[in-house]
Amino acid sequence: MSFPENTPPPTPEPEPFGFPADVASPPAPAFDPAEPRARLLAARALFRRFERPEPSPARTAALHIGLFLLTLVTTTLAGIQLTRGALAMLPLEVFGLRGAALWAELKRGLWFALPFLGVLTVHEFGHYFTARYNRVRASLPYYIPFPMGLGTFGAVIRIRERIFSRREFFDIGLAGPLAGFLVAVPLLVYGFTHLPPLAYLWTIHPEYARFGADYARHVYPPGAEGLTIAKPLLYRALEWAFADPVLLPHPNELMHYPVLLAGSLSLFFTALNLLPIGQLDGGHILYGLLGPGRFNRLALYLFIGFIFYAGLGLFTLRDDWQTWLYGGPVYAGYLALIFWRVLPAPRQGLLLAAGIWVAQLGCAAAFPGLVGNPGWLVFGLLLGRFTGIYHPPAPDERPLSSGRKVLGWVMVAIFVLCFTPSPFQ
Repeated sequence: MSFPENTPPPTPEPEPFGFPADVASPPAPAFDPAEPRARLLAARALFRRFERPEPSPARTAALHIGLFLLTLVTTTLAGIQLTRGALAMLPLEVFGLRGAALWAELKRGLWFALPFLGVLTVHEFGHYFTARYNRVRASLPYYIPFPMGLGTFGAVIRIRERIFSRREFFDIGLAGPLAGFLVAVPLLVYGFTHLPPLAYLWTIHPEYARFGADYARHVYPPGAEGLTIAKPLLYRALEWAFADPVLLPHPNELMHYPVLLAGSLSLFFTALNLLPIGQLDGGHILYGLLGPGRFNRLALYLFIGFIFYAGLGLFTLRDDWQTWLYGGPVYAGYLALIFWRVLPAPRQGLLLAAGIWVAQLGCAAAFPGLVGNPGWLVFGLLLGRFTGIYHPPAPDERPLSSGRKVLGWVMVAIFVLCFTPSPFQ
């Protein structure tokens, strides 16, 4: 995922001779608007404000390598925990083991961490090399370790100078998810064609062995609950095409298979980046296809639908008064916070937030069994309050070539094939 860190609102541009500057500059001096040379110098000074002095190469390399190694450790530990069937804090007690017992745990974790980080790395370097090809300065990937769950929040690169054309936004945004997708699919194919024998599952659940290949019917009767990872359309298609049905794990046992787990999560992260909102990769792609006007109008409706689904069923008219007393103000504040700035006037945003909540309550009353996924509310806060749901225009708004348009709509189709509204169930 790439984030242009310094894309200011569009202004009339002079000829940028000598840009970008290689050092930070002081604030732009006052100038005489009637003097063209003074206007040019002031514009150059304004652009230099967005340039930061580069740290030393050794410090930069140490930071990137250190974050990668730390993320490798956290994702390896996460792989150990996930393949145990739990989504929880990292199992630090593993380091108390010795010899063969320690290696057995680390090996299982690495079978998850290496392919998963491999897809993330290819994704980020897709952005990086495309940015460099377009002569846009960009950082190497910053990996983000996390002490629970998947062990990471992914990775990002920083675009260090302004992107000037719609084509560049499109190319840089598309390159990452396309590169990651081209690795995630062979990874899943490998996982499906190299499924271990059922004896592997018996080592984790010895009590299943007496049921043989028919264990799922006895262990998971209808209505049984468990942590599962949803299967998007592409996952199901590859499973049907390449997997031996006898060796396929039950959905509740998928987390014990590290390569399949890494592949399915890679599809999920690909879809997450391809959400067509704001300055996510999918936002760059759809902006390139539609242009700023049409994209920003569509982005508002997509964001409304996203939040509507996320909070659907969170509150109903049948809830007790304690739920409304303690949870209602929090949710109302959340909606107000994320919609405060999405419309020209704050009052309009607040009215929109209230309308969404009323619509959610009405839908929950009409269809009691219909619920969304509150987990998306956290991502909605990131989009609505921090990164924004709109895409800034570029100085060069020339439309894309026909080939790029075709590739862009292919990526939209890939998003549909990889996305699932409830990834964890």
